[in-house]
Amino acid sequence: MEIAVIGSSMVDLIAYTDEVPKAGETLEAKEFQMGCGGKGANQAVAAAKLGAEVIMMARVGDDAFADNTISNFQSYGVNTDLVEKVAGVSSGVAPIWVDKDSQNRILIIPGANKHLFPADIDQASERLKGCALLVLQLEIPLETVYHAIDFGNANGIPVILNPAPATIELDLDYACRSDFFVPNETELEILTSMPVSGLDDIRAASQTLLAKGLKNLIVTLGDKGALWLRGDEETQVDAPVVSAVDTTGAGDAFIGCFAHSYANDGDVHQALERAVIYASHSVTGKGTQASYASSEEFAALI
Repeated sequence: MEIAVIGSSMVDLIAYTDEVPKAGETLEAKEFQMGCGGKGANQAVAAAKLGAEVIMMARVGDDAFADNTISNFQSYGVNTDLVEKVAGVSSGVAPIWVDKDSQNRILIIPGANKHLFPADIDQASERLKGCALLVLQLEIPLETVYHAIDFGNANGIPVILNPAPATIELDLDYACRSDFFVPNETELEILTSMPVSGLDDIRAASQTLLAKGLKNLIVTLGDKGALWLRGDEETQVDAPVVSAVDTTGAGDAFIGCFAHSYANDGDVHQALERAVIYASHSVTGKGTQASYASSEEFAALI
């Protein structure tokens, strides 16, 4: 059964630098890499590299980046039947700065990602109805995200919603219609306007969302692992200790691995454990998709 990722694709322009320039300052960076990214694309590739059957629904521009993006999906075995070009529009681009502490700063130019509309889901409905899982993020129009959630609910397809990048415009009533709501700490802080400086704060902020009716809330905690809350129950999964090189795309690695594992056997706890290991390993390499382990590499890890 296929996993459908309905979301964004970007071209990542990554600069590795000891310092991020101040206003008016020009600095020399140590290294530059260009790669394919975007939260939706990253999640699709992570799941596909682990052996999942994945179909990507996305929009690219009619520029030099488009064919490369589509070829990149295909190189990882992601089905691109629902990836289409939009005339007169640029592809999505994400300039990324990675500092000496392996922390990243990202700008997003959405481009064609803003041209994925609710009607596109309706047009692809027969294909999507056969999928085992829908995976969504917030780098496409919110009305398209809402329509996809409604589509999943109407057709009995579980939905994973990764509220990234977080926005207070997100309708939490729709979030509650997802089966798994997966923010990181920063996104949780934005969505709740509450501090997240420690686990107690994170629990308190999480409870405000659970009180609204969320079924499963999974908060990714970076090098501290992940916290799964549902009702009055809580499960924390610790992350292995690794030497981080680049944290870009780690959250997407988590989502992709979780989606693959959950779609495979429905075991949430095992999916969490695997996703934490997979995401932790991803930060030991540079870039996003290039740093994701294959199924063989991941089997060795676990």
